[in-house]
Amino acid sequence: MRETLRFILGDELVEIAGCDPTLTVLDWLRLEKRMTGSKEGCAEGDCGACTVVVGRLDRGQLRYEAINACIRFLPTLDGCHLLTVEHLKGRDGTLHPVQQAMVDCHGSQCGFCTPGFVMSLFALWLNEDAPAVSRIEDALAGNLCRCTGYEPIIAAAQRMYRLGDRDRFAPDRDTIAARLRRLADQETVSLAGPVGHFLAPATVEALAELVIAHPQATLVAGATDVGLWVTKGMRRLDPVIYLGRIEALRAIEDRGDHLRIGAMATHAEVRPVLAALSPQLDELLRRFGGEQVRNAGTVGGNIANGSPIGDLPPALIALGAKLVLRRADSVRTIPLEAFFLDYRKQDRRAGEFVEAVIVPNLPSDVLFHISKISKRFDEDISAVCGAFLLSIGDDGRIAEARLAYGGMAGIPKRAAAAEAALVGRAWDDAAVAAAIAALPGDFTPLSDMRASAGYRLAIAGNLLRRFLIETTQPRVETRVAGLLAEAAHG
Repeated sequence: MRETLRFILGDELVEIAGCDPTLTVLDWLRLEKRMTGSKEGCAEGDCGACTVVVGRLDRGQLRYEAINACIRFLPTLDGCHLLTVEHLKGRDGTLHPVQQAMVDCHGSQCGFCTPGFVMSLFALWLNEDAPAVSRIEDALAGNLCRCTGYEPIIAAAQRMYRLGDRDRFAPDRDTIAARLRRLADQETVSLAGPVGHFLAPATVEALAELVIAHPQATLVAGATDVGLWVTKGMRRLDPVIYLGRIEALRAIEDRGDHLRIGAMATHAEVRPVLAALSPQLDELLRRFGGEQVRNAGTVGGNIANGSPIGDLPPALIALGAKLVLRRADSVRTIPLEAFFLDYRKQDRRAGEFVEAVIVPNLPSDVLFHISKISKRFDEDISAVCGAFLLSIGDDGRIAEARLAYGGMAGIPKRAAAAEAALVGRAWDDAAVAAAIAALPGDFTPLSDMRASAGYRLAIAGNLLRRFLIETTQPRVETRVAGLLAEAAHG
C-alpha cells in the first residue's frame, strides 16, 4: 500500500501523508492553501461557484473536466491535475482568453459566481472548438447567477474563441500527461487521518478484498450524493473506500446484443453510448444535473445509492437491464428491478459491490419513451420520471409492456397492473385509459416538497398519454425544447 496522496496542483506536485477522508477539495483550497478564488455558494454541487477543473488519465490520455469542489473529497484527486481560477493567468500576468472575454463582455456582476463560470468556460475551451449556443448553455447549466447575467456570459463564451491562442495549457498537455503517468501505480492508497481512514484500490481484485475486510465502509464513486451526507448531514464516514482509481470499472463495451457498462463509467462518458440507443436517453442524461455532476456521478453510484428519484434506474429497468454484483471471486447477475427491495434497501449481500450494468441493445421494432418532470427544467431532481417500452405483435396488439417509474414509490418500480392492462390491446386511447385506471393499484405515492401524491398520480398517467401521442401522432409537439424551437422559427 502507498500511504501518501499525490496529485499536481497547477505546476506543483502535492504529496500528503495524512488526510481526513472527507475533507473537500474546496475546504482544502481555501483553508489550507489560502486559494480563495473558488467560492462556496451551496455546498451541495448545485450552484457551481466552487467549480474547478480536474485532469485525469483516461485510457492513457489526459482528459479535463469541470467538477464541483464543494462535494469532491480531496483524497479522490490521487493521480490527477487540479486547476483553479488562480492558475489561468499567464506567467507574465496576462489574462487567459476566457477571463479576457468575461471582461470584454461584462460577464461579471456581483462577481461571487464568476470564478465558477470562468472555470466551466475554461473546461469548454480545453475540450471543444466554437461550440453552438445550445452547447454553451448545457456547459453552463451547473452554474447559477443570482444577478441573472447569463446573456453576457454566453457572449463571453463565444468571444473567447476569437481572442487568439494565448493558452499555455495546450502545449503543457503532453508534459502534464507524462507527469501523471509517472504518478500512476497499482498500489492501494491508504491514508490514515485524525478522524478516519481513506482507501483507494487500483484493481477490482484489491477492491473485492477491501470490501470484505471493511464491511462497514462507505463506498464512494462520484460523491455527488455522498458529498452531501458530509456537507449537509455532517456525517463522519470511516472508513471510505474510493472506486475511482480502478480503470477496469470505467470500461464500456458493445458486445453486439448488449452493452456492458462498468460501474464507474460517468454519466458524461455513458451519454453518447446510450444516446446511440435512443435520442430520449440522450435528452435524459443532458438534464442529469449540471455538467459538473455528469462528469463526476457514475452509473453504478446512481444505482447503488438506491434513491427512489434517481433518473437512470427507471430507464434501465424499462430496457430490461441486468446488474452484475461481485463478492471476492463470485459474480452474480440479477434483473436490475430485483435489486431494489425497499426504500434505501437493496439486494446487495455483505461484501458485494456493483461491478457493471448489462443493457440490452434496443430492437428496432419496439416503442420506447422517457419523460422527466421536475420543478426546474435543468439541473433538478425529478418529481416523476417515467420510462416505457412496448413490443407490438404481428396482429397489431401489445405483446409486452415494461412501464418503469421513479418518484412514485420508495424504490424505482414497474407498474405491473398497468402493464397487464395494456397487454393484448391495440396501442390506442382505450389502452392508455385502461393503464391509467390501473396505476392506483401499482402506486401509493407520497406528498413532499417536489410534488403532491395526487399530482404524481396524474402526471404518471399523463406521461403514458404523451407516449401515445409521440408514437402515433409525431407531428404533435409535446416537448419543451421542440416548442421553443417552433416559436423561434415563427
